[in-house]
Formats: sequence, structure tokens, C-alpha cells
Amino acid sequence: MDNFSKVLSGKAVADTVLEYVKSTTDRLVRQGIKPGLAVVIVGEDPASQVYVRSKGKKAEECGFLSIKHELAEQTSESQLLSLIASLNEDSTVHGILVQLPLPKHINADKVVQSISPDKDVDGFHYVNVGKLGTGAVAQAFVPCTPAGSMVLIEKVLGPDLSGLDAVVIGRSNIVGKPMANLLLAANATVTIAHSKTKNLRSVCRRADIIVAAVGRPRMVKSDWIKPGALIIDVGINRIVSDPDVGSKSRLVGDVDFDDALNTVGTITPVPGGVGPMTIAMLMANTLKAACLANGLPQPAF
Repeated sequence: MDNFSKVLSGKAVADTVLEYVKSTTDRLVRQGIKPGLAVVIVGEDPASQVYVRSKGKKAEECGFLSIKHELAEQTSESQLLSLIASLNEDSTVHGILVQLPLPKHINADKVVQSISPDKDVDGFHYVNVGKLGTGAVAQAFVPCTPAGSMVLIEKVLGPDLSGLDAVVIGRSNIVGKPMANLLLAANATVTIAHSKTKNLRSVCRRADIIVAAVGRPRMVKSDWIKPGALIIDVGINRIVSDPDVGSKSRLVGDVDFDDALNTVGTITPVPGGVGPMTIAMLMANTLKAACLANGLPQPAF
């Protein structure tokens, strides 16, 4: 296998997901149902502004009702909770997303848990976390990054991972833990590794699947990887680039892509791997929420 064919384009898979979302939405709109996504942002964080713009644009492209609430930095917690309460009651809104991080004077967890579990398209509400953790994957809203990563894994290995060893590097509530639960539900044997794990290299070396979500640039080297393994690189790290390249910085993953390429079976690039899948699965979750709210069968991805 040549190196080019080893690279799994998240963008190509995301485009397939989005085409399905668009065609299904077209059908729903003809039935008088328009999926609605409300995105709430508090403050002027530049990165958050970019994310919110891209999510709103993608929602419009999918044919959704796209609503954006931009609140001032000094907005109180009670004002934000009041807005979410009104969105919970709004039948035209099927998905609610509060862009994190929130200003320090607002309790982010309290805000996230105030979102109706039926509209929690980020998958962070304890009800959805509990459903995923107990194996009720189809009934849960799954966080978008691990959901997208799982679609990529299934694209390569199929839906049944019986007999395969998977290592998830990172134990965050947003990626690591839900990723491990998805892999377990697909019958993989799962190890969650983290900063306190001893002999991390040898732990990774036995894995058929590595999901790297630790936030350390190019940490995973080729000698950490079992030949032929599938590598899902969730890391997005900005590093100072070589001045000769002509750019001040560039994005790299948690895996040393160039070093790993000769060893892996398949690897996702950074950028262009898991990133596009994350926003595609947000759209997929919103469509799912609209279907469930209207008593329709949920779409499968």
C-alpha cells in the first residue's frame, strides 16, 4: 500500500454525511418540518467567534433554521439560563449549543446541564452521558468529535470491532471517555491511557486502533505504533513553523504524521481528518433531534 492510500480524508467522509443530512432535510422540509439549531455565544473570544460562524454557515447549507444568540461578556448566569429555558420551550429549535469556554463568572457545567437532553446536540448532558455509558448508544446524543471518529473507524474496519485492541490516549469527558464507550459498544477491547499511564509506548504498541486525544503535538511516534494499525488523530496543536516555509505557525496532530506514515495501516491527517467530521456530526445530531421531536425514525450514519 502506498502512503497516499493510507491517509483517510475526514473531509471526504464528512461530505458524504452532510449530503445525507441535506437530502433528508429536504424531505423533512417538504413535510413541513425544518430542523432548527440555536447557537449561543457569550463574549468576544476570537476562536469561539470563528467556530460559531462556521457552525451557523454549515447549518444554513444543510437547510436548517440557523439561530445565533450573541451575548455580551458581562451577561449574567441567570440571563443565560433564562435564554436556554426559552430555547428549551421553543418548538422551532431542535438543537441547542452553548459555545465553550464561557466567561469565568458563569458556571459552565450548570449551563450545559440546563439544556434539555432532547436538544443537547453536543452530547454533554448527564442523561446523554449516562445513556452512552450504559451502552444505549442509539438513544443517546453522542459528543460530535468521538461520534465522527467512530464513523471514520467504521469506514475502515466496519461496525464490529470484535477481537481488536483499541487504545484511547486522553480521558476527557468531551473526547476520551465517550470514545472509549463507543469502542466498547462496538466490541473492541479498550484501554484508556493518560498522563499517569506507565509505559505508554508499549501500551500503544499492542493496539490495532489508536485514538490520540491528548493535546501534545506529535507525541505518538512510529515506534509506538503496531504495524498496520488504524490511527485516529484528534489533536489540533498550533506549532511554530520553520521560517523557511514562509508561515509563522501550522497545525499538527498528537501523532507525528510523517514519522508514522510508513508504519500505520491508515491514519487521519491534521488538518482535514477528525475536524470536518466534528461539525458534520453536529449537523447529524441536529437532524436526529428534529426527527425524534416529530416522532420520525432517526437517521443512521
